[in-house]
Amino acid sequence: MRLKSALFVSASLAFMLPGAARADEGMWTFDAFPAARMKAAYGWAPDQAWLDKTRAAAVRLTGGCSASFVSATGLILTNHHCVATCVEENSTADNNILVKGFTARSTAEEKKCAGQQAEVVTSIRDVTQTVKAAIGSATGADAVRARNAATAKLESEGCTDKATTRCQVVSLYGGGQYKLYTYRKYSDVRLAWAPEAQAAQFGGDPDNFNFPRYSMDASFLRAYENGKPVATPAFLKWNPRAPQDGEATFVVGNPGSTSRLFTGEQLAFQRELALPIIVTMTSEFRGRLINAMAQSAERKREGAETLSGIENSLKVYIGRMKALNDPAFTGKLAAAEASLKQASAGKPAIGNPWGDIAKTVEANRAIYVERLFALPQGDLFNYALALVRVAEERAKPNGERLPGFTDSALPLLEKNLTDERPVTPWLDQLQMEWSLSKAREYLGADHQQTKLLLGRESPEALAARLVTGTKLADPTVRKALLDGGAAAIAASTDPMIVYARSVDPNARALQKRYDAEVDAPLTAARARLADARFAAYGDSNYPDATFTLRISYGKVQGWTERGTPVPTRTVLGGTFDRATGAEPFDLPPAFAANQARIDKNVTYDFVTTNDIIGGNSGSPVIDKAGTVIGAAFDGNINSLGGNYGYDGTLNRTVVVSTAAVQEALEKIYPAPNLVAELRGRRR
Repeated sequence: MRLKSALFVSASLAFMLPGAARADEGMWTFDAFPAARMKAAYGWAPDQAWLDKTRAAAVRLTGGCSASFVSATGLILTNHHCVATCVEENSTADNNILVKGFTARSTAEEKKCAGQQAEVVTSIRDVTQTVKAAIGSATGADAVRARNAATAKLESEGCTDKATTRCQVVSLYGGGQYKLYTYRKYSDVRLAWAPEAQAAQFGGDPDNFNFPRYSMDASFLRAYENGKPVATPAFLKWNPRAPQDGEATFVVGNPGSTSRLFTGEQLAFQRELALPIIVTMTSEFRGRLINAMAQSAERKREGAETLSGIENSLKVYIGRMKALNDPAFTGKLAAAEASLKQASAGKPAIGNPWGDIAKTVEANRAIYVERLFALPQGDLFNYALALVRVAEERAKPNGERLPGFTDSALPLLEKNLTDERPVTPWLDQLQMEWSLSKAREYLGADHQQTKLLLGRESPEALAARLVTGTKLADPTVRKALLDGGAAAIAASTDPMIVYARSVDPNARALQKRYDAEVDAPLTAARARLADARFAAYGDSNYPDATFTLRISYGKVQGWTERGTPVPTRTVLGGTFDRATGAEPFDLPPAFAANQARIDKNVTYDFVTTNDIIGGNSGSPVIDKAGTVIGAAFDGNINSLGGNYGYDGTLNRTVVVSTAAVQEALEKIYPAPNLVAELRGRRR
């Protein structure tokens, strides 16, 4: 259900050469949209006014999803799975709105989403020369410090109004370019409408990354400021119509990350070291979580969304391993890399970035396990670590701080620390003891880092002592420590704060080693690799995804799977045909109750050829007229190779249609106020 950066591909994937985008391939930055290329393929391309209007309506959610404004009063369309945590946190045992669904009858009933922030790009500025000049001839840790200082200065100077704006310098092409993104931010985001979880998650894991689909994976949020809905004159017109086969579509959102520009050495590191550990760990945590949830109905409710996310991630990680262990697929990757090497031969300015990257990979292998297990997991520990670090970092000049603690980043960090949100103690304890046990397993009981993490306690006893003893679940306690600064942190006897103080220095030392031995030389080598791609492929080169705003173009089109044509769409009535009465194909209660009223011929979900990846969840799917006709929520099984390459014959984006959402708003989960608002009339 959750659109992630999955990497599974079949041996038949027609991998595109890195940087040589063809067909509908590409997650393009808005300042480099390939209008001429699209016009040659489609006979039409958007002009600058179309792009500017669309960009102004696109929203990035800090929870890791995409969205869009769809009214003049701050209404935001996104996926249900992007707001499920908010819905769960606003649920109780007596009123489980995750299960029942939620409809605010007026703005007064809309519920706050803790930790959420909506951001809209207002400008993109190239700052490559400024950052590269600051780095100069520096190497190792000095190069990282110079880069971080330059980006911190650019961000601070670019956003003097920290209350309403956020600036972020983004590295593209692995360090080949740097862009300063400026955002208008809205720090008060509230839930307006969400269907039953079973409607959004119908089909569960068996249907995940598959099609046909019958999923109402859509929800509405609203942005507020000063306690009132914000005015958002730049919004996408709501268009509840069925898509037309072959029509051009655009997906506008914030794809999280891709690895299409990785070298063979980097891929080998993932295949041989990183992925086997991650798959094993994730599998074990899933088992522990299922066992813990079986102990009570309340635990089953409290752990439901965590389990859903873990199962999705496990499917992704297993897919990555399959891809990187497929000789046919890796052979195509190797051939693409060889082609670029040949095109770059005899160019002294480029040198041998592949050899330099290989050296950084070896350095990373030496410290990977220690870095992976430097710190335990869990919300309460994360609060403690953030408080310890912010107290130390705020005392430093802005340019000398750790990334994530600069002036531009602190407002969001402080919001996350002080927002009121429930903490589930048993789940937090489970995460912490699991991560500590895996650290002992992979490092060994006699390793100095294991001794630092555990002392003379077991993972279970340590986690229980810290979670039951800390007061950090209380936002007023966290705010007092935040406001009290270094003195308050140093004086604190809260066991989780004491523990975070004890393990942080080692984690910082490992990060410094990584900066010097891996990050700095890797960035320098990848910048030269970017030069090689630009020389070979020119402006057909697009950067890997970085959770920044991108636009892809494609069309409504099915595909052929094992010789059988797959249709472009499903209809609402198919839900009733597919239902079996048993999880995860049990019929959503509101569907059953309103079966006679539902127009079963309304288009439910559909597929397009748009190039997307994890982070695009909730992205608006837009037609040529600039109206929204759906929200992207998944990809088909073939698209799981999207991290490494795009195959236009097989890769598909899966979309919930606005027509289905409109039917739900009118007949299944009635929300007359939202129906009126989407039509441009407020009740």
